[in-house]
Amino acid sequence: MKLELEPTVEDQRIAWLAAAAVSIHILEALLPSPMPGLKPGFANIITICVLCLYGWSTAAWVSLLRVLVGSLLLGTFLSPTFMLSLSGALASLLILWPMTRLPGRGFGPVGYSVAAALAHISGQFVLAWAWFVPHAGIWKLFPVLLSFAVLLGLLNGIITHKVVKHLHG
Repeated sequence: MKLELEPTVEDQRIAWLAAAAVSIHILEALLPSPMPGLKPGFANIITICVLCLYGWSTAAWVSLLRVLVGSLLLGTFLSPTFMLSLSGALASLLILWPMTRLPGRGFGPVGYSVAAALAHISGQFVLAWAWFVPHAGIWKLFPVLLSFAVLLGLLNGIITHKVVKHLHG
């Protein structure tokens, strides 16, 4: 008996969007970083667009596939870099889940983006402190990176808002 799986439209959408996010993720890895942990997070624009257009579960698939496939292509799978990236993605998804379920109009792309950026860096810091650098000195970097997370979250949120507005016509 031959088992054939037919991809659904949703499967294809997730694959295309994850491929776009992975491409941006890889391009970002090529950019020089002025300090450890500081990246623009442009791949997260895809995730927040997906969240606004298709919902949390599709955004979760795209985000987690970006981390997994990106790490495989960059050769960082199961490395500290992968673990930090995964912890940031999971923290972002964990904060976005309840945000998408609040009554009323809820949050827009900018609110989602800033919250995700703050959760991302917070998740990374908790893991870095607990697992890699269990020293209180690491927390001296936290306010600086948190400030950058707000700024980059705002920038990415504004870009996402424009993309979502364009796609909705």
